[in-house]
Amino acid sequence: MAKYSIVVPFNNEEENVTALYARLKQVMEQVGECFELVLVDDGSRDRTYKLMEEIAAVDSRVLLIKLRRNFGQTSALAAGFDHASGEFILAMDGDLQHDPNDIPRFIEKLAEGYDVVSGWRKERVDNFMLRCLPSLCANWLMAKLSGVRIHDFGTTFKAYRREVIHSIPLYGEMHRFIPALAAWYGASICEIPIRSLPRERGRSHYGLGRTLGVFFDLMTIRFLLKYMSRPLHFFGLLGTMGMLAGSVISTVLLGIKILNPHQSLMEAHGPMFVIGAVLIVAGIQLLALGLLGELQVRHYNTGQNRAPYAIERIARLQATEEPSLLPEA
Repeated sequence: MAKYSIVVPFNNEEENVTALYARLKQVMEQVGECFELVLVDDGSRDRTYKLMEEIAAVDSRVLLIKLRRNFGQTSALAAGFDHASGEFILAMDGDLQHDPNDIPRFIEKLAEGYDVVSGWRKERVDNFMLRCLPSLCANWLMAKLSGVRIHDFGTTFKAYRREVIHSIPLYGEMHRFIPALAAWYGASICEIPIRSLPRERGRSHYGLGRTLGVFFDLMTIRFLLKYMSRPLHFFGLLGTMGMLAGSVISTVLLGIKILNPHQSLMEAHGPMFVIGAVLIVAGIQLLALGLLGELQVRHYNTGQNRAPYAIERIARLQATEEPSLLPEA
């Protein structure tokens, strides 16, 4: 079993995959420990996977994972994490904007006993308005909401202990919030500055349109961190408040009706009557939603987790010097 696994997802990166492999190989051989490179093709439509096969044909330390379609970066990382054999797992992007020469610094922090080592793009080279400013705002919000005091949640360049990353369920676009989820599990986290390199070749997959999705993910993470195992505490509180407010309004209206039996409540207090009724009904619905959430949590904790990806094939060089193509069972 390898000591270090480097997981790299690729999506239409034919211009970068060979160069990144060469740099990773050079750095990891200088480290001097047993390692493997887990290269994940996330539904590329160019020659990315073909080049990955050529790499695997000459290096048995390379494990290829080809997904059936483009599932997104989080799912590609999850596939790599699930099939990595290393005691320590490092993840990075495949666009050459992460410098492999920073890897030894991650390894040093892992050796000090940290469970998660997160990269910090302290000096970014991206467009300020389209990338840097939205990232600064999102990172500030995430630090406030999660209580994890790091500067850069969004970068993929991170290192993990195997048991920590395997305890975190990944789906949607949750890869950027792994430190917050790891902290919920009690992991020790540190941050190191990394070099942010300009993209030399290929086209960026990031844009301003992702900002709204990040905002929704922030709301999701906040809810998960506080109420993941007890959703009834959130929905039950709102439902109880709604029912109490509706009951108070209804009681006041009932008192008015008793004191003035000939007065029409709908004519004199119609809006308040409707608001009270709606609050009571909404409160009951929120309580029911909380109970359904509790059932889902119980089902999740007792059932089998499904992978958020589908693998077409896995390849690694065999003793016969031919790459094997192993269909996923």
